Formats: sequence, C-alpha cells, structure tokens
Amino acid sequence: MGTEELAHLEIVGSLVSQLSKNAPPKEWNEMGSWEYYADNGASVFPQNSQGSPFNAASIAVTGDPLTNLYENLAAEQKARAVYDNILKLSDDPDVNEVIKFLRQREIVHFQRFGEALDKMQSKLQHKKVYVNGIKKPDCGCN
Repeated sequence: MGTEELAHLEIVGSLVSQLSKNAPPKEWNEMGSWEYYADNGASVFPQNSQGSPFNAASIAVTGDPLTNLYENLAAEQKARAVYDNILKLSDDPDVNEVIKFLRQREIVHFQRFGEALDKMQSKLQHKKVYVNGIKKPDCGCN
C-alpha cells in the first residue's frame, strides 16, 4: 500500500501538471499561486493545499502495531474526505474520474487495514507463554 500511496502523489501531481500546462506566469499570479510558480515553475512538487511539502513527517509510526493500524485507518479516511471535498469543488469530468479512482483506492486501503486490525486483535486474545525468551505454543494445558 505504501508504494500505491506514493503513486497517488504522482497521479495528483501529474493531474495538476496537465491542468496547468502552458499557463503563463500571469495566470499563476491571478490564481494566487505565484509562490508555487516562483519556487517550482509548472513542475510537480507534492504539497498540501496550504503549501506544506510532503515529507517523512507526514508518516506517523509508533512501533506499536495496533497504534500504527489505527493511524493508517485514520489517514485513509482523511484522504477519502479530501477527495470528497475535491469532487465538490470540481466540475471537470476528466478530473473527477481520476479523483473518484483515487477515492476508491482509499476505501479499499481502509478495508485492508481494518482486516489487518481484526487479525491483530484476534491474535491478542490467545494466551502467550514464554520460557527463556522463547514463545511456547498455546496447548491449552495450563
């Protein structure tokens, strides 16, 4: 899923690049995007709508698998909500098709993370016995 999420950045970046292709600097200024143009020209540079660039700080990990799965579930829902908002703003059918595709992938990712969480939680229900640091199978004999 991580690779696919990076592909989402590429898809959105390519979409923006196609939409802004051949836009003169004056249009960038009129759109209020002169800072972006000044830094990047019409090149693709992944950032959020407030201008914060994508970086590793966007990825939350704790070392705890349950916490990480909950974080992943929340991230997928937030991405889905962003795509929902874009669809409310866009009247371009070609753009909307791309956004609907990406939105559906977020839903599938949410479902897969949910399945992983269910499996993880079911494993927590099993008794764990450790002897000298080695996990012994639960034989039900205690």
